[in-house]
Amino acid sequence: MTEEASAAIKGPASYFPSIEKKYGHPMQYWFDLVDHAPVSKHMEIVAWLKTEHGMGHGHANAVVGYVRALPGSEPHTE
Repeated sequence: MTEEASAAIKGPASYFPSIEKKYGHPMQYWFDLVDHAPVSKHMEIVAWLKTEHGMGHGHANAVVGYVRALPGSEPHTE
């Protein structure tokens, strides 16, 4: 990704290059995990990603926030 491209990316997606690099999985892997998480609330999924998958809080929150903002995602109460 070029500096111009990464500078233009805002919000949760701005974390995606570092998430892929740090954890060694493409973003679709993380999106699928969130979609099939054994818990349903935003912060429960964040905690699950942290404890079960070793993800840092900021990265986990970014992934969950991104997935939850997608059209057709299930609404959450938090």
